[in-house]
Amino acid sequence: MPNRREFLKHTPSLIGLLLSVPSLANATFPAKKSIILRSSWQTENIGDIAHTPGVLTLLEKYLPDVEVRLWPSNVGNGVEEMLMKRFPKLVILKTADEKKAALAECGFLLHGSGPSLVGRKEIEQWRETGKPYGIYGITWPGVYGFPEDRWKFNPADVELLTKARFAYFRDSVSMEFAKSKGVACPIMEFCPDGAFAVDIRDDKAADAFLKKHGLETGKFLCAIPQLRFSPWWELPAKKQTVNEAKHARNELMKEQDNKPIREAIIAVVRQTPMKVLLVPENETQVRIGKEMLYDPLPEDVKSKVVWRDHYWLTDEAVSTYIRSAGLFGIEMHSPIMCIALGIPAIVCRFEEQTSKGAMWRDIGLGDWLFDLDTPKDVAGIVPAVLAMAKDPKAAKAKALKGKQFVNQRQKETMAVVKKNVEA
Repeated sequence: MPNRREFLKHTPSLIGLLLSVPSLANATFPAKKSIILRSSWQTENIGDIAHTPGVLTLLEKYLPDVEVRLWPSNVGNGVEEMLMKRFPKLVILKTADEKKAALAECGFLLHGSGPSLVGRKEIEQWRETGKPYGIYGITWPGVYGFPEDRWKFNPADVELLTKARFAYFRDSVSMEFAKSKGVACPIMEFCPDGAFAVDIRDDKAADAFLKKHGLETGKFLCAIPQLRFSPWWELPAKKQTVNEAKHARNELMKEQDNKPIREAIIAVVRQTPMKVLLVPENETQVRIGKEMLYDPLPEDVKSKVVWRDHYWLTDEAVSTYIRSAGLFGIEMHSPIMCIALGIPAIVCRFEEQTSKGAMWRDIGLGDWLFDLDTPKDVAGIVPAVLAMAKDPKAAKAKALKGKQFVNQRQKETMAVVKKNVEA
């Protein structure tokens, strides 16, 4: 075997020989395919944040050779840094010139998972290029509002959805509604919300918080409050005036809605060794958690309940949820992140929300979905939470079954994405 000196001595000759081979000297290699991911909607909600790292994780796994350029609405408040830490090769489009270049250079646009067709304007811009696009896991029409407003939709959406290569809906109710309104995309199917793939973590922050508050892995549940309408007007960054009609509805229903969650907390603390951590999915729920869940608790229960008094980002939330024994409350995306981790999660909802809650039935977890406007459902919340707390092994097995279904659908739907991106 030649030594290092002999190898280096002959290296120039070897390079010359390789270059002299016509098939190598004249070879051309295809440019790396680039796509636009239209995602990242707002940063005051860890669920809205989670859509992006979830879909990015799927693209990384199933389309590893594709360059992704993220076209965001908002990646402020530490979200950009969090994304870049997990996805160092990600290109985030910030300037008008960068977006213009992406429109010219990328071959496909993927509208990421979200509460509606949030990126309608950008899809319309993209269509001017004549290049293909697809929709990956949305609720439609996705209107948060009073019952009479929930099914209003922009007529332009029908054509935008129809002309997509595929239109995946994150809940079956949305899909059927779209069909009933004339959407006729070649591929219209159920696809789990992109947040089901989220794996972004901040173990250091989670461990420090849990240690400070005496919460041990597997020995606490998480709980989330909510009002009928998130009071975004409370956040200065939103620059919104108070919506009097929504505020009045919140005040009317807040005790009815949060009482079952509070009763479940009391039952868990008094009947099991578990503690409870009150967490926010959106920034307004920090205050709501204290008012509606923590402050009214009996003193003997409060000693085993921790109220998180500040907002967080998705990575710390994920690292916290994976250390918990389960989650329950009036939200959707924290439960989604839990199931992504194999952690049990119970979803409570009400009529002002969109149809996204139906996805719990779609993935086989209908027993963990409760309608706060249905007395029979309300009566089942405390028993369901107690069952989760008393038999963590059975609850985890159920969660893993849901996760398995989600993973299979992700694999199937990403195969379609890959086929269209590489076409």
